[in-house]
Amino acid sequence: MENGDVMLQCYNKGCGQKFDPSQNKEDSCCHHPGAPVFHDAYKGWSCCNKKCTDFTEFLNIKGCTKSKHSNVKPPEPEKPAKREADVNEVIEVKPIVPTAKERPPFDTPMTVMQPEIAPSAQQQVLNISNANTAQNSNEIAIGTTCKNGGCGQTYQGPETNATPCTHHPGVPIFHEGMKFWSCCQKRTTDFNAFLNQVGCKSGQHVWIKENADNTTVQCRWDYHQTATHVVVSIYAKQYCVKKSEIKLNPIRLYASLVFPQQNNAVFNLDLELRGIVDVGASQVSMYGTKVEIKLKKAEPGSWAKLDIPRVSEEKPKPVTVADITPQVDAVDLDDL
Repeated sequence: MENGDVMLQCYNKGCGQKFDPSQNKEDSCCHHPGAPVFHDAYKGWSCCNKKCTDFTEFLNIKGCTKSKHSNVKPPEPEKPAKREADVNEVIEVKPIVPTAKERPPFDTPMTVMQPEIAPSAQQQVLNISNANTAQNSNEIAIGTTCKNGGCGQTYQGPETNATPCTHHPGVPIFHEGMKFWSCCQKRTTDFNAFLNQVGCKSGQHVWIKENADNTTVQCRWDYHQTATHVVVSIYAKQYCVKKSEIKLNPIRLYASLVFPQQNNAVFNLDLELRGIVDVGASQVSMYGTKVEIKLKKAEPGSWAKLDIPRVSEEKPKPVTVADITPQVDAVDLDDL
């Protein structure tokens, strides 16, 4: 190379050498006229069959064609033109919405839940058992009031049984300011006169009232929820753990609590649940002052409400003497 000559860079693929333009001959450059090919971890050139997996070895593959060196850069591959619609396109990524579970029928067979009984509830069972034993005995406590309406006689011993029981066999009625018994025609507007009204029938004293089974009571209840569970709490005391039961199916909750010390009165709760629950993963715990029902959600998400209101098909229960008589002592005298 003479002084002043400039060495040029050859851009033929696979060559990479610099050359003297004055010495550039037809066989000076050994290169690859094809294009690089990368497929299934193999690397090679489209113009020859030699392939390898190592990239350095690929770079050192000797050219398969001889020609003059060229200092002309090969043209850049054309990039696809972007459409205006593609430039302005906004890609919105939405969360995957899981397919909702099919809601089973309301009358799907129910599972009787096996509760976890707390020590306080177990002690309550013993207390109720002892109280029932005392109630079932024939002993009458001194001072017990006769259960016949309008009598008011108190038990002072066996000799009290020989005294007459003058009472009202009917029920108290309050209508348009008038107060009277359904068994006689005497009426009054004065509540004290009503209470002191002498009975219209004589009979025997009733010291122990017969049990009226299957009466209903009201218990306070509420619920709260977490991401995975809905927890229903029924607040109740002196219920019988052995007689009470909780039933469940995927969309229905049924609770029945029995109160032996209230003549076996029953609290019933029957709800069609707003969501679907996993019965097998749900739990029931019984404590001395409440029953806690932990419902496992079968689907993620929050429930807007606990239940779906159902049309009640129950007919009004007829009023009995036992239902009305205790209300006499609870009359509001401010209205008189």
